[in-house]
Amino acid sequence: MERITHTILEEEKSERIDKVISTLNQEWSRTQVQSWIKEGHVLVNGEKVKTNYKCHVQDELTVTIPDPEDLDVEPEEMNLEIYYEDKDVLVVNKPSGMVVHPAPGHLSGTLVNGLMAHCKDLSGINGVLRPGIVHRIDKDTSGLLMVAKNDVAHESLVNQLVNKTVVRKYQAIVHGNIPHEYGTVDAPLGRDPRDRQSMTVVDNGKHAVTHFHVIERLGDFTFIECQLETGRTHQIRVHMKYIGYPLAGDPKYGPKKTLDIGGQALHAGILGFKHPRTDEYLEFEAPLPAEFETVLEQLRNNR
Repeated sequence: MERITHTILEEEKSERIDKVISTLNQEWSRTQVQSWIKEGHVLVNGEKVKTNYKCHVQDELTVTIPDPEDLDVEPEEMNLEIYYEDKDVLVVNKPSGMVVHPAPGHLSGTLVNGLMAHCKDLSGINGVLRPGIVHRIDKDTSGLLMVAKNDVAHESLVNQLVNKTVVRKYQAIVHGNIPHEYGTVDAPLGRDPRDRQSMTVVDNGKHAVTHFHVIERLGDFTFIECQLETGRTHQIRVHMKYIGYPLAGDPKYGPKKTLDIGGQALHAGILGFKHPRTDEYLEFEAPLPAEFETVLEQLRNNR
C-alpha cells in the first residue's frame, strides 16, 4: 500500500477533506476519495473523519491508497457492438437477454465480461464486479450504454446523470391505446413492500419522472418513445403500469396475457452526453432490434 501525507495550508482551511485530497493527484476522482474516507484509509491527525470534514490549518492528513482488489470476473471474448470509443469513454449497444454486470454466483456471460476482454482500462469506482459501469439497463432491455474507461470520466458521467443532462430515450410497446399524444408520469418509486424484488409507486419513494409521446397506435397496443428525466430501477416499466399501459412482454409488471417476445418490449435507442474531457455533446442512436421490428410489423398487420 502507498501512503501519502499532507499538511493543510492556509488556503485550504474550511475546505471539505474530500475536495482537498482529490486535488493532490489529478488521477484521483472525488468519488474515489470519498470511498477511501468511508473505508478508513484517510486519517486526520491520526483519527478517522467523515467525507464532509472541514479542514483546519496544520491538520496532518494521511492517505493510505489501498492495493487494487484481485478481479474475480474473467474477461470473455464477445462480439460487442461498439458505437464509440476513445481513451475516456465507450458506448455499446447491449442486446436483449444480456445482463450488464456480474453478481455473486453469476460471474460470466455479462456485458462486463465482454468489456474486460475488449479493453483493459475501465474505471474502478463501482468495484470489481462493475468496472466501468456508470448506469445500466435491465437484462431483457436492449440498447445503448455509456461506459467509463477511467475514474475521472466516471465521475463526470455520473454527475451528468445526477444533474439530469444526459439524454436517454427509449422506444417501447405498451398494452392499450393511449388516447393523448404526450404525457408525463411524475410518481416516486421504491421497493414494493409486498414483493422486495419489485418496484412500485410509494409515497416515500425516490423522485422519478418519465416523459412519453405516441409514435404509432396499433389496435390494442401503442408504440411510444419515453425520455427519462430520472433513472430509477425499472422506472419506465413501473410508470407505464401505474398509468394503466404496461409494457408488452413484461414478465414482472405486465399482464399474464401478453406478447410472447421473451421479455419487455423496451429499447434504449438514443443516448446523449457531454464528453468528460472535451465537453463536446455526443449523441448516438441504435436502431430497433430485428425481433422488435418483427413484433411491430405483426401488430401493424393485425390492426
